[in-house]
Amino acid sequence: MTTHDTYSIEIAGIKRELPLFEIKPGLRIAILNILGDTELVQASARELGKKLEDVDYDILVTAEAKSIPLAYALSVETKKPYVILRKTYKPYMGDALKAETLSITTGQPQLLILDEKDRTLIQGKKVIILDDVISTGSTLQGMRIILDKVDANVVAEAAILTEGDRAQWMHIISLGHLPLFTG
Repeated sequence: MTTHDTYSIEIAGIKRELPLFEIKPGLRIAILNILGDTELVQASARELGKKLEDVDYDILVTAEAKSIPLAYALSVETKKPYVILRKTYKPYMGDALKAETLSITTGQPQLLILDEKDRTLIQGKKVIILDDVISTGSTLQGMRIILDKVDANVVAEAAILTEGDRAQWMHIISLGHLPLFTG
């Protein structure tokens, strides 16, 4: 197994060592992978739930895949439903809505798709956009494009962590912030 430099962080009272990965020459990011980390997901959902108590909203919306456990746990915590924007189209998704974004971790375009069955759930509703880490904002932009198409009202954006230019993410409801690692 390859060893990586790590970045120490405490999120919702839980300490983790996040591996650093180079995404382009001279730039590394700390990778938060919550898949399978039930302890961190539950603690993060509890803390985000507290921070969202005063927000008036109907539904949580997130993008596939790493933030799905967070959306589920936060849904249980807040008793609000959630919708997942998928990354690949399947025939059962019917008349789905699509938007393209650029992934920071892969550097490749990625598709976000709203299943036809979920359109009626979020049409005209007050929505919180949720993600595990908000870095460039491209996933947020893709989610907003789809939500605009169904006249959903984005009332807040939330994440476990923000990353990069802290000032750019001051409006995000989050539990912490990751720096970018250059050099």
